[in-house]
Amino acid sequence: MLVRLWLGFWRGLTAFRMAVFNILFLIVLALIIRVLFFSSDEIMVDSDSTLVIAPEGTVVEEYTGTPMERAIDEALGQEQLETRLRDILAALDYAAGDDRIVQVLVRTDKLWALPPGMQTELADAFARFRDSGKQVVAYGGMMMQSQYMLASMADEIWLDRDGLLLLEGYGRFRQYYAEGLDKLEVDVNLFRVGEYKSAMEPFIRNDMSDADRRASELWLGDLWQSWLDQVARHRGLPVEVLVELTENYAGAVEAAEGNLAAMALDRGLVDRLVTRPELRAELANSGTSDPEHGFRQIDFRTYAKAARQWHPRADRVAVIVAQGAIVEGNQPPGTIGSESTSRLIRRAAQEDRIKAVVLRIDSGGGSAFASEAIRSELMALKEAGKPLVVSMSNVAASGGYWIAMGADEVWAYPTTLTGSIGIFGFFPTFQDTLAKIGVHTDGVGTTPLSGALRSDRALPDSARTLLQSFIEHGYREFISLVAEHRHMAIDQVDEVAQGRVWTGTQAQRRGLVDQLGTLDEAVASAARSAGIGEKYELEYVQRELSPVEQFFVDMAGASIRMAGVDAMRGIGSWLPGDLGRRMLDDLRLVFTQAEAGRPGVMAHCLCEAPR
Repeated sequence: MLVRLWLGFWRGLTAFRMAVFNILFLIVLALIIRVLFFSSDEIMVDSDSTLVIAPEGTVVEEYTGTPMERAIDEALGQEQLETRLRDILAALDYAAGDDRIVQVLVRTDKLWALPPGMQTELADAFARFRDSGKQVVAYGGMMMQSQYMLASMADEIWLDRDGLLLLEGYGRFRQYYAEGLDKLEVDVNLFRVGEYKSAMEPFIRNDMSDADRRASELWLGDLWQSWLDQVARHRGLPVEVLVELTENYAGAVEAAEGNLAAMALDRGLVDRLVTRPELRAELANSGTSDPEHGFRQIDFRTYAKAARQWHPRADRVAVIVAQGAIVEGNQPPGTIGSESTSRLIRRAAQEDRIKAVVLRIDSGGGSAFASEAIRSELMALKEAGKPLVVSMSNVAASGGYWIAMGADEVWAYPTTLTGSIGIFGFFPTFQDTLAKIGVHTDGVGTTPLSGALRSDRALPDSARTLLQSFIEHGYREFISLVAEHRHMAIDQVDEVAQGRVWTGTQAQRRGLVDQLGTLDEAVASAARSAGIGEKYELEYVQRELSPVEQFFVDMAGASIRMAGVDAMRGIGSWLPGDLGRRMLDDLRLVFTQAEAGRPGVMAHCLCEAPR
């Protein structure tokens, strides 16, 4: 039996070794093929081409994860579908002056989410493109709110004859866990300052508080009115028509006997109903036919690469993207790390050709300690003599506002979610949960605080007093910094703080934001502050890949797919839609804090821009 076990183990090890060597062989083979046949970086654009803008997943400031992680995830079929905003903008701006591009087709079917802030940026880019006299057509089969907003920026919207268009409005709904945590006998210890600091309410309530409801209704109403105004302007419709329709959408569909496409055409929401063959024929007539695709076309991602022109001796305005949760340490793109983001700031400060910096923020916050570390690094950059401008994207709240407030200028969209000035501490304990299965904790210590911050013991009063005092001190520090940077009295800051979320328009009225505008406008302002006018290059400062990392990024995806590796399903996939992701993201806070063994002192709004 031992011999058979040993032989079985040895055969398994041999098979594994051969599989590894085969994967490495395929990687090397793919590299050789690329060098021999695909080494040219030149991108060919034929005349009479249609630029196809077909965003996938969520529109973001930067991709989530390192390039290597994304390549492997793509190979395994687990990639997080994302489209970078700057690629769409670059393609549109370059195409406006490119005679080879005769028109633009916007395909909406693969778009999942277009947050309100980015809608402003894209609307301006499409307006600039249409000034060139070229046509923009949007086409989709099933358009929800984000897809329709993007489509409305085109000259004409063509909906599939069997398609649908559904407008739901904006909402803010969350899961609340208090009853569930009570049943599990988890002791939730929450310390917060601010009447409207509702980030952790789901852990202590079963419903939305009145204060959170009032605050949410205010900013949601502002965002929804902005959405209505933009669509009405794009479509040339009275805003009252849209309001009436969205208030009685079900009735309008019923009157059309359930034909959503016909209803959309009749109400002026779309211009034509076409099939896909009809779409291809129309675009071939206004462009050039193509035997494979029906009309000659180029994808916007490929085209954006052709748009990038680099003059190494030119002065530069650097853009540093701060997207995602703010945490301590080194973090990949899509997360703001106190060390990794600070390193990018130092690079920009030390590079002589970089004359000004724009910090592009899309974050609801995170660790208060990490936020202060990044703010301090930004202040050092200013002291080095380089203008610092903040451009807020969809969300720049709580910790996201903390790192923004010290800039020379703070720009936001009218629909940016910002503010949420406040902090909280969160420390769950599980002593009663463990007691249910017969596990108890006991011992001795040398001071009243010995063992006080163990997740398997009830939090003593001395620790509660300490943590609440610390949180209150953190709040005073936060509003004092806001008062200093924004030239306001502390009482004025406290009045607009208290954890309350504001839109960009509301924040500007209250002195928290300087200007409303796009990233382009913020960059131009930074260039003027640096005295370089319009003669500059725009550079995104990001972590550089080593040659080995670049090799694997280029080769890993195709090679691993060739090796036949299957995808594994994520935890929570049994729940409908993104419910599993949201629930796991929320509950992960409980278990992360329990594992860390220390209270989480957070400046986070736990708010998302509606989609």
